[in-house]
Amino acid sequence: MKVSIKDIIKYPLRVIPVDEGNVMHGIKNSDNGFIKFGEAYFSFIKKNRVKAWKKHSLMQLNLIVPKGLVLFVFFDAYGSFREEILGENNNYRLMVPPGFWFGFKGIHSEESVILNISNIIHDDNEVKKKKIEEIEYNWML
Repeated sequence: MKVSIKDIIKYPLRVIPVDEGNVMHGIKNSDNGFIKFGEAYFSFIKKNRVKAWKKHSLMQLNLIVPKGLVLFVFFDAYGSFREEILGENNNYRLMVPPGFWFGFKGIHSEESVILNISNIIHDDNEVKKKKIEEIEYNWML
């Protein structure tokens, strides 16, 4: 089954203001888009650097950017692109089903942090990779 850009769902995250430092909700097992817990891991991306392209065949991503600002780019089987910017003051969780080529770029702070809460444990055999030039996209913002 082909996946469409429309299958990526953006959920707002609740931020609780606290004088000493805010608290940002991530995900609960009762939230829409939660299937099951596989693992949580952090990716770090430096300003103006790009990590692209990957496609998971089984892993559902739940992407959150608690620090910095990150441009995510998704490419579907129909040849459509979708861009989403997540980060400080733009607090969302992106639920990304398997089947999309995607990459991301750090666009603000010296280093941004991405949290992925996935439904399975990472397995090198279920992810495909391409070099950045294999999918034509202008990463200049």
